[in-house]
Amino acid sequence: MTGGNESCTAGPTSMSYLTCLTYILEEWTGVKDIGDYLSYAFYILWLLFPLVVVFVLPGVIVILFYVSILWLHIYKRKNEIKEAYSHDAWIGAREVLATLWDGHGRIWHGYELHGVENIPQGPGLVVFYHGATPVDYIYFSARLHIMKKRRCRVVADHFVFRLPGFRILLEVHGVIHGPKEACVRTLEKGHLLAIAPGGVREALFSDEMYTILWSDRKGFAQVAIDAKVPIIPMFTQNVREGFRTLGGIKILRSLYERIRLPVVPLYGGFPVKLRTFIGEPIPYEPNVTAEELAAKTKAAVQALIDKHQKIPGNIFRALMERFQTQKKED
Repeated sequence: MTGGNESCTAGPTSMSYLTCLTYILEEWTGVKDIGDYLSYAFYILWLLFPLVVVFVLPGVIVILFYVSILWLHIYKRKNEIKEAYSHDAWIGAREVLATLWDGHGRIWHGYELHGVENIPQGPGLVVFYHGATPVDYIYFSARLHIMKKRRCRVVADHFVFRLPGFRILLEVHGVIHGPKEACVRTLEKGHLLAIAPGGVREALFSDEMYTILWSDRKGFAQVAIDAKVPIIPMFTQNVREGFRTLGGIKILRSLYERIRLPVVPLYGGFPVKLRTFIGEPIPYEPNVTAEELAAKTKAAVQALIDKHQKIPGNIFRALMERFQTQKKED
């Protein structure tokens, strides 16, 4: 090793650092012309760098989730919270998390929330289009908490409750997985409740055409009818450009239908412009059936998509919208 270092500085002209490093590696490995191999490796790395980035960026969201979970554990330990009354004592923790996620939305996506005046003072069922990830809902709930000091519970798929470490996060934010009776009770207590009828299927298999994949689901409409609350439609512009999935691969679709787990890889995390639009509430009407209300709600969400989203979605265009000085009208 010493001999290699001395060779690097020997002679009237010293070698460059990279040349010196190549010389040392050749001596250590006994491989001649190792510089050619290194150049080839760097070229492959440069060639694959964009591919690595689009699959690594989603990890930032996962890291933020676990930072949130860590904060909740620290908060619980510091304040010696007992489960019996934890729902009354998490105010400070929720404030911090709302600030954290809202800050991420502002910085990374220039996040905007429009139509917040359409949210009633009392209970209501927020129905939204599900992007590849629920990050737009997280930004919405954080901004709503900051602006209106209101919490919005949400219905999540059962697999979310199996994620390691997520239990405390779900409990603090009032995330539920049903059944219908639990949703009705939540609304009857005066809370806001959010649900994406398309669920995981819409998240994984919708695409840049923003096709609503609700099938014939009408349970959410029955919940609103039983609780006698309005439905508030919601949609986030460019949500499909922030994150995308490989849902177009048929074998992955077949695998999901068989095991009902989100096995479809996603990529992205691009800093596209995100704007959430809240439509006018669909009021409770006692004579409307669940089928009719579900159809009305789907039409309302589709109207928001038609008004605020250019079809097909385009990642580059969504990125350029970050630099627009004039906000899109509600």
